[in-house]
Parts: sequence; structure tokens; C-alpha cells
Amino acid sequence: MHSILDILIVGGGPIGLACGLEAKKAGLSYLIVEKGTITNSLFNYPLNMTFFSTADRLEIGGFPFPSIHAKPNRSEALEYYRRVADVEQLDIRLFEEVTGIASEDGLYLVSTSKATYRARHIIIATGFYDIPNMLGIPGEDLLKVRHYYYDPHYYYKQKIVVVGANNSSADVALETWRKGAEVTMVVREGELGRIKYWTKPDLENRIAEGSIKAYFNARLTEVREAEVDIQTPAGKVTLANDYVMAMTGYQPNFAFLEKVGIKLSDDLYRHPYHNPETMETNLPRLYLAGVVCGGMETHVWFIENSREHALKIIRHIQDK
Repeated sequence: MHSILDILIVGGGPIGLACGLEAKKAGLSYLIVEKGTITNSLFNYPLNMTFFSTADRLEIGGFPFPSIHAKPNRSEALEYYRRVADVEQLDIRLFEEVTGIASEDGLYLVSTSKATYRARHIIIATGFYDIPNMLGIPGEDLLKVRHYYYDPHYYYKQKIVVVGANNSSADVALETWRKGAEVTMVVREGELGRIKYWTKPDLENRIAEGSIKAYFNARLTEVREAEVDIQTPAGKVTLANDYVMAMTGYQPNFAFLEKVGIKLSDDLYRHPYHNPETMETNLPRLYLAGVVCGGMETHVWFIENSREHALKIIRHIQDK
């Protein structure tokens, strides 16, 4: 058991770090607890990923983000956030998972895999990258089905089915094809979705010339060890297959939020309740920050427009 903290921050991503920076500026005692490495979600992004945002929109705490590219890449972002944490000597515990949050004598008692902490305020900034949206089809549990993608080299001369129509799907399709994979895309809609403007024409041209095969208004219906079934407008198609890259998106850890006691909306979006002016939830002195606020609407909040959550929260705590 440690001394009482003013704030315990759950999650060591960019927004969790931003909250730590603002707490430190305000002279409040704080601790950031992260179940993986620092900016764990960014670390698990694809090796060659380039952000849609410019460097200035990824900055936190007023620290300039120098980038040699117009759009920073994964490696630059990891370097930047690591350096910010070092320069500010942020108090952060890595590879320590929060397992429970309970109220006790007007404080919050936070249990982790390594310790127990007491805090007056809690900020949950856990993102949404840990739990993939499942396809719900036979064979999805096979090892050949991947919901995360890292390096295209692995898929050289493999038959790949990419499920999805947005940025992740486009990057996987193009990168693996360029490294020698035979790529087929399965798109539920009638056209490609929200794709970075410098990527979309490239993919459209590859599909038009037949280098990458694409089935639109289609869905994957079953996965087997050596083949897959795709339902298309023309009927069922069976393809020989080595790997399925299910780029179907991710969702927050709703079970954890509910366990803590945060209310979720009853609709499909499962929005966690919070006051948008203060970021305080239905639980007093417990706040949400970052992309976790969007529930299933994971396209609403990004680093660039949720950095302000840190300021709102710390100001509210100070005002009280």
C-alpha cells in the first residue's frame, strides 16, 4: 500500500501521458499505470504505419514533435512520446495491469498485478486497441486468422484474404502484395471506405488492373485450414487460402468499464457515460480521457482532438 495519490491514471498511451504532464504542471501527485510498454497501442501498430495527422497535431504538453516526414511514422511517434516521458521524468509503472477499482472511505482503492494504490481521483485512458471486433464465423479461431498486422515480409508468396475496407485493410493489402503475397479483399460495402488520400488511388488502381482481387458487397462466411468461403452477389466463392487478415476494427474493454461501475449507453455504440465539459463519469472523481470515450464509435476520437481531455480534467480537479 502506497501513500495517497491525488490522481491515478490508467493507461500509458499519448493521452495518459498528457494527463500526467498536466497533473505535474498543476503540482498534483500522480501515477500512470500501464499494462504493457509505454504507448503500448502505438508499439503494436504495423511496422511501416504512417499517421494521417501531422506532427503538430500529435504533440502533448507543449513539446514540439520534430519529424522529417510530412506525416510522422510509427517509429518517430514512439521516439517522441518516449522522449517526452524521459524529459519530464513522468512517474509511470509499466507492465502493471489494473485489475480492480473500488471505493473505500472516500478514496479509490486501485488493485494491480503488482501493487495496491489509494487515490482521490482516477483517470481511465485505456484506448480501444486491445479487443478486436470478431467476425463471428466458423473457423475464426484458427491460428491463420489474424486481427493484428505487423510486417508484410511474413506473407511472401502466401495467399491472403483481407477483410475490411478502411485504412488498415488498405495498408495490409498493398504492403503484402508488394512483398509478393497473392491478395484478395472482401468488402462488405459496395466501395472502399475511409482511406488515407495518398493510399486510396494506389489501391483503386491495383484493383482495377487485377493485381489485387476485390469482392464488393461480399462477406467471409467460413474459414478452413486451406481455404475460405466468400458470399458474393453472384453466389458463394471458395478460395485456396493461407492467411485471413481480419481488419475489422477494435473496441474498448467494456467489461472493465462495467466492472468499475461506469454506465454504458443501451444502444449499439455503448458510449461510456461522461460529462463532455469535465470528462467526469457517473462515478464522482473518476474521469475518462481519449478514445475510450467514444465506445464503439472508434472513429470519433483521436490523439489530436482528445489531448484537450487532460486539460479539462485537471482544471475540474483544481476547481473542486
